[in-house]
Amino acid sequence: MVAQGRQLPPLRRDQPVKRTQTLGDLLLFSRGGISNFYFFKLSRIQVRDRIAVLDGFYDVETNIRSGNPEVRITYDRQRLAELGLTPYQVASLIRTKVRGDVATTFRDENIMAGEERRVDVRVQVTEDDKAHIGSLRRMIVNPDQAVPVQLSAVATIDVVEGPSEIRRIAQQRAAVVSANLDGIDLGTATEMINAELRSIDWPPEMSYFVGGQNAEMETSLQSLFFALALAVFLVYVVMASQFESFLHPFIIMFSIPLALVGVILALWAIQVPLSVIVFLGIIVLAGIVVNNAIVLVDYVNQLRRTGMEKTEALVRAGEIRLRPILMTTLTTVLGLTPMALGLGEGAEIRTPMAIAVIAGLTSSTLLTLIVIPTFYSLVDRRT
Repeated sequence: MVAQGRQLPPLRRDQPVKRTQTLGDLLLFSRGGISNFYFFKLSRIQVRDRIAVLDGFYDVETNIRSGNPEVRITYDRQRLAELGLTPYQVASLIRTKVRGDVATTFRDENIMAGEERRVDVRVQVTEDDKAHIGSLRRMIVNPDQAVPVQLSAVATIDVVEGPSEIRRIAQQRAAVVSANLDGIDLGTATEMINAELRSIDWPPEMSYFVGGQNAEMETSLQSLFFALALAVFLVYVVMASQFESFLHPFIIMFSIPLALVGVILALWAIQVPLSVIVFLGIIVLAGIVVNNAIVLVDYVNQLRRTGMEKTEALVRAGEIRLRPILMTTLTTVLGLTPMALGLGEGAEIRTPMAIAVIAGLTSSTLLTLIVIPTFYSLVDRRT
């Protein structure tokens, strides 16, 4: 979309963040059936490295790092069944031999001192019998049977790299990728991340979710949409009870979209992204911009009750109520001007709200004097 030779930028969901703020967490979930190496490769090599080269991202880190080597034993269940063994029996036996098992407790009684000390007696194989992988392969897994069977005959023993950390979220194994932003807003950063993640060939056992500040922003926007809808509803209910009509409050509520026109044009002109602060200003506008239309429509109804014709009443009301409408708008705009100028510390937080209120109130005032009378004459068919 092009306006006045300039391309209209998309409305962003948050203002540009500083280097002291963070994007939050990108969560990768695994539902099982995927190896540690592949999980490490996806989370660290593909995801982290792809995000790290994007413009505006820095300090991209993940909790998945190179782990320590470990011995993995994979049992042949069919072979064990043929020998009358179970994986649990063999695993318990190997664990007892390698790590040991407390068979009893030795009581060392010091009669003279009147003290008693208990020492665990741990039974395990010697250090030489478990110092090498070959020794582990030669361990006997059926000591009670006549024909000894070595571990290598019923299992595969490999040396692999274990995970440095196992984190679970909602009972699912998860990897966390975090990053900070510089010069880009949160909405744009989220879109860039999603574009990169969609280009990855994900296994069916894995999924991802952009959390952190992005999740908080989504929750805040949902709450603000609800607050805006509730504000509009309450304003309509109050006016309907005062006017004793459902039609005239509906005409007055039409001034709210007129305010949004000014807000959008102002944000586009000065390149201010649509943020939570701006949205708060829009909610405030929902209760302010209807005042001018209330003054105008109420006076039109008063003139019509005296017997004046509809069109004449609209023209007369516009002439008489023009001054108080302009004065009310001008006082509000002037009161918000210092805030809109961005003076003092923390101005970047207050300024977007002031700009939104000023722009919305100004456009609503100007358009109310033209659109509301026209809409009134079209909707109210009484002459």
